[in-house]
Amino acid sequence: MTNPAALRQAPSRPRRSGSSRLAVIADAWLPRLVLGPTVLASLVFVYGFIFLTGYLSLTESRLMPNFEFAGFEQYVTLFEIDRWWVSATNLGIFGGLFIVFCLAIGLGMAVLLDQKIRAEGALRAIYMYPMALSFIVTGTAWKWILNPGLGLEKMVRDWGFTNFTFDWLVNSEMAIYTIVIAGVWQSSGFVMALFLAGLRGVDDSIIKAAMVDGASLPTIYLRIVIPALRPVFFSVLLVLAHIAIKSFDLVMALTSGGPGNASDVPAIFMYQFSFTRGQLGLGAASAMMMLATVLAVLVPLMYMETKGARHAR
Repeated sequence: MTNPAALRQAPSRPRRSGSSRLAVIADAWLPRLVLGPTVLASLVFVYGFIFLTGYLSLTESRLMPNFEFAGFEQYVTLFEIDRWWVSATNLGIFGGLFIVFCLAIGLGMAVLLDQKIRAEGALRAIYMYPMALSFIVTGTAWKWILNPGLGLEKMVRDWGFTNFTFDWLVNSEMAIYTIVIAGVWQSSGFVMALFLAGLRGVDDSIIKAAMVDGASLPTIYLRIVIPALRPVFFSVLLVLAHIAIKSFDLVMALTSGGPGNASDVPAIFMYQFSFTRGQLGLGAASAMMMLATVLAVLVPLMYMETKGARHAR
């Protein structure tokens, strides 16, 4: 039989007080309450408006939204407009050159700074400074620099080279390349910072082992270091593609899409047809095509990254 005295002396389980229960409930619900408004705002103002834009592209909306379904008429009209194909071609030229040059220059500067050179902090600040400016400021500054009557051409001619010509800003065949110059100037420092962070994260023991085996420094970077930066390349490509596709303020400040429509891009096409020409449905269709372009870049990159991570395991 159980001893009653032992039962009386056995320690009882402590009861959880009301304040402790409230603390547990607060710990469980506080993160949800804090993140709830942000998630709700994202659902409404990001995905909600994407859905609304997609639906408006399937209507005959003009100056004001018209929610009567009309099928894919706006897309058919969009693909019949020559200006759309000019803007799409310009986006391909600008995006391709912008990404390639930013990658090459950014990676080169990162490798240079990774050598622990003198004044590294000052050089890093100089390279990063353009990213602190807005694209409006960048476009305006380069518009002055490339203006034949004010900038580079006039300066070189004043030095005595009277036959020097650099009129890309007013040349319909070369205007799109001035946007590439300004964009690369601003974004290369940001790419350099990402690559430099990746380079500093590579294990030094691997590099030292390769040097002991007699590998030269270029071989070490080409065979060991740069392949280890695969995740950084993924991030850089994603950011640069996003900047290129949504480019609006830089183009407006530098060329305004001119001369004529020579440097027009889809973002300017969408803005003008939606808000200045009163063709909201057509503008929505062009916006959805821009979104499709983003997805066309994002999905293959994510697939390659996840496939590479799966093989790495």
